[in-house]
Amino acid sequence: MTIRFAAPPYSLSARMHPREISRACRRSANDNADEPPFEAMLQAALRHFANHGLAAARRARLHAEAAAAAGDTQSYQWWLAICRTLDRRMARQIGAGRVGELG
Repeated sequence: MTIRFAAPPYSLSARMHPREISRACRRSANDNADEPPFEAMLQAALRHFANHGLAAARRARLHAEAAAAAGDTQSYQWWLAICRTLDRRMARQIGAGRVGELG
């Protein structure tokens, strides 16, 4: 395997201009930056996880299903979002069954 090293043109200078460096440092490097969760939702999901541990997503799913059965759209959306934050696959499963039923 070949290793290549590109030295800066001058030994006392960087390869990038300082403005380019500051622009590059401001960009996020997340792999999930396309859809960041809302801060309050993230805190609520973490609090729910702290209370229920590994069963937190399942409990959020049960809350969402109970809210859907009661016709409470706002609570359903809240618990679905918490479930989605903790386990997207599980949230897709309940969301798929409720398309058009609420909303």
